[in-house]
Amino acid sequence: DLTPDGGYGRFYGPGVLPDGSQAEGDGMIAGKEYLAYTDDGTGQENVALVVQIPNTFDPENACIVAAPSSGSRGVYGAIGVVGEWALKRGFAVAYTDKGTGIGVHDLDTDTVNTLTGERMDRKAAGPDTHFAAPEEDGELDAYRWQYPHRIAFKHAHSRRNPEKDWGQYVLASLRFAFHVLNLPENYGRTEENAETVATLSPENTLVIASGISNGGSAAIRAAEQDTEGLIHGVAVSEPNVNPVPDESLVIQQGEWSWRFPDHSRSLLDYQTLLNLYQPVANLAPEMAAAPFNLVDRVLCEHRSRALADRGLLSATTLPDQAAEARKIINDAGLLEEQNLLQPSHYGFSISQGIAVTYAAAYGRFGVTDNLCGYSFAGLDDRLQPGPLTPARLAGLFVSASGIPPTPPVPLTPAQMESLRAFNPALSPPTLPVGLVEIISNDAGDGPGINRYSADVAGVQDMNLTGALRLRRLATGKDEAGNPLTGDELAQHRRVREGMEAVRATGSLAGRPALIVHGRADAILPPNHTSRAYFGLNRKVEGADSRLQYYEVPHAHHMDAFNAFPGFNALFVPLHVYLVQALDLLYAHLRDETPLPPSQVVRTRPRGMDPDGNVLPLTSDHIPPIVSEPGADDRIVYREGTLRIPD
Repeated sequence: DLTPDGGYGRFYGPGVLPDGSQAEGDGMIAGKEYLAYTDDGTGQENVALVVQIPNTFDPENACIVAAPSSGSRGVYGAIGVVGEWALKRGFAVAYTDKGTGIGVHDLDTDTVNTLTGERMDRKAAGPDTHFAAPEEDGELDAYRWQYPHRIAFKHAHSRRNPEKDWGQYVLASLRFAFHVLNLPENYGRTEENAETVATLSPENTLVIASGISNGGSAAIRAAEQDTEGLIHGVAVSEPNVNPVPDESLVIQQGEWSWRFPDHSRSLLDYQTLLNLYQPVANLAPEMAAAPFNLVDRVLCEHRSRALADRGLLSATTLPDQAAEARKIINDAGLLEEQNLLQPSHYGFSISQGIAVTYAAAYGRFGVTDNLCGYSFAGLDDRLQPGPLTPARLAGLFVSASGIPPTPPVPLTPAQMESLRAFNPALSPPTLPVGLVEIISNDAGDGPGINRYSADVAGVQDMNLTGALRLRRLATGKDEAGNPLTGDELAQHRRVREGMEAVRATGSLAGRPALIVHGRADAILPPNHTSRAYFGLNRKVEGADSRLQYYEVPHAHHMDAFNAFPGFNALFVPLHVYLVQALDLLYAHLRDETPLPPSQVVRTRPRGMDPDGNVLPLTSDHIPPIVSEPGADDRIVYREGTLRIPD
């Protein structure tokens, strides 16, 4: 959230100095930057690495912060959430895009982007190609003919399942950082024989791994896999960590109690569930005022009736179907606190994009596999696949998130007219589409934008057929609960293998580690991520565990949404608690200051004044993590049960 009333420039941001005072000027930091690829020799991996060394780096008090990017973003994706914390303290930062990044291969023009973002012909780019869709026996040419104007993205279509190696890529970024710092132009010492001697090593340099979301998971996985002693501590926020399921673990919060599989589900499991049922839950009367609940009601009603026709909803009225869909979601371990946020996330196609991308990535499917009938493309005036201009293709390096639909753009008047002509009952669209959109290749009315696609009978059910196919790949069962057979079974086994390959072990080798997570997180639910990982770690490491978990009510995954009406009065920024966690961890590593025990941090919403104006964020809304929390605030793991205070 970049609004001053939301805390930007006062509680966080590049203009806020480490002591909380305001910096002079714009907060920009001078220094050096080094870029490189790490690869396995095939030229297909090409994971981006960047090291930034501020001019204020002090080799006598050296610290490196590993900052893998969040989501599937490019290598610079963690500057705003982790890098700025480190740089303004004089620490070097090691970034990596984790093998995802903005690798965009436009199949029409056969152009790709390079490490530094320029677009080039694929053959001319050669080894500097960030990503090109792999192929065999000319299959790309056949695919281009059948599906023109399509675009391949690295995370989805590299056929490598990069997530399984996220931890290794973070470790590679740290090795690169030590290499760069020990160059003779930096802090390496040149001997009389002209040999360079390294002066900085993990023995005299503090190393912290940090990140948010996917970056947080990468930091945790790196600590689990670190056999060289590179990492001294971990501080992460809302990590997309998929812990090995512990079927004996019980998670309790007030009157709620969850056992596996209602905790520790795979990301693809709960996202395909949301992709299926959330538009129906949007119809609940209490969701009418949910912020950004803007997916057209007609489309949600079509999805609801279509699910009922297939026996996936038993209720017979729309309100009852909405309540049933919401119960299905919550009964799967997603907290009630996330219900109000989920309509906005569905509106921006977050669950849809994750489901399509991760199913392909986990199963190592390429763009030519046409998995579940999905592809990515720009849109023409008819909301069908169309070419992107060279300028728009080039701009994706800056603006794209790595998972379509991306970046958001409003529908053009011609596109809105096409939509009205197809179905006059639809309201004028208020939600953006992606410059690169999710395409339903198998829609009854021909390939087109996923949200508005129709089935063979002409009913716009938002591609329910594709959503069901994705769900089957995640669960291994059809809608009646029967095991899959044939090609679908083979595809599910590939996806399941990829899902298992990214599971975290819970073993941090006794390293100090801090996790902060918003209780209202509607993208990475705490029961399936941080809560489950904390319980697993305590079971695996026992008394040797130095992991602490801080849960923040009234905080969620997308702080940027807090700038908008409907969010600003109800939610507080989670980012301030990542900053606190980093401060706490650094003080612990440097001065042996004890880490505060696991706790619920009692935030309170900003609310409104009597005139209906949202109040500015104050320190009263975001109290600090405390060294001695009260008994009613402590998070406790004991004898296989994790107890979270209400």
